[in-house]
Amino acid sequence: MSTSTHHLTTTLLDWFRHYGRDLPWRNTRDPYAIWLSEIILQQTRVQQGMAYWERFMRHWPTVEMLADATEDEVLREWQGLGYYSRARNLHKAAQQIVTLGAFPRTIEDIKKLAGVGDYTAAAIGSIAFGLPAAVVDGNVYRVLSRYFGISTPINSTVGKKEFTALAQSLLPDDEAAAFNQAIMDFGAIQCTPQSPRCLDCPLQESCAAHHEGQVALLPVKLKKTQVKTRRLTYIYFRCHGHTAIHRRGEGDIWQGLWEPYLIEDTPWKDFGGQLTLLRKDVRHVLTHRVLLADFYLCETKTLPTLPPDYIWIGEDDIERYALPRLIEILLESVSPADSSHLQGRS
Repeated sequence: MSTSTHHLTTTLLDWFRHYGRDLPWRNTRDPYAIWLSEIILQQTRVQQGMAYWERFMRHWPTVEMLADATEDEVLREWQGLGYYSRARNLHKAAQQIVTLGAFPRTIEDIKKLAGVGDYTAAAIGSIAFGLPAAVVDGNVYRVLSRYFGISTPINSTVGKKEFTALAQSLLPDDEAAAFNQAIMDFGAIQCTPQSPRCLDCPLQESCAAHHEGQVALLPVKLKKTQVKTRRLTYIYFRCHGHTAIHRRGEGDIWQGLWEPYLIEDTPWKDFGGQLTLLRKDVRHVLTHRVLLADFYLCETKTLPTLPPDYIWIGEDDIERYALPRLIEILLESVSPADSSHLQGRS
């Protein structure tokens, strides 16, 4: 290990001992609790994810209990976190672990769990079992690219290999968990994407990007996939205290979640009753796409004919179903039913 790499490793470990974040899953070696935290923190900020981790641990304190839950129950507890494939994979992986009889203890076996890739396997393996596997996430890319002045795009095949090898070369075998957590925390607290704290950085003197004025230019990323826009129209039916919803299918956003009647790329249909525009052009941003949605309320005195996959439920029961955040916004726009008004129409 060269002088600069040794300095980086020792400095990060020392920094972590003083400034590392006190997170609840760091006070245990339980692989279930650690795995759960890593899945929740994929694409989620720590502050938001912590509340979900605590909620899951209260509801399902063991992997066996999570495996016994239904997918709907898991999706409902996940509601609001987005990227719902994580929740489905979490549930599937819990069942895999129960079938195995114990949590897998090698990187290759951990990677066989649903929803677990290289980064997540390294994080679980190093923290729960002390395995010498380096993590490489956005924080790690940023710290390494700036410190060593590396301009290879981090989202290229070459870049991923280069940074993975570099991170592994820095990893002290006997302190893998501490180093992995140190470099992630350092990127989240000190070497941040915007306005990094360079003036009080313990790596300032040896940081290539700082010396060369390249901090704002690193890391380098290839251009993202073009963002597409989709237009959606939702109709919230109200008929004698009931409303209609259906479960979204596979191969699209929000797989397995529920939503009111949707019109997209299909002709508008007159369902009768009183139609009210609640909100127009509600903007909702997802990865690689922007949704623009219109919300309508349709109050009827007879049940309209809908496609067979729609079910009628009591309006008060809709909270029992896992819903996308966009539909939660729709429901916030729907005022409670005026029972006398409905009775007058029946």
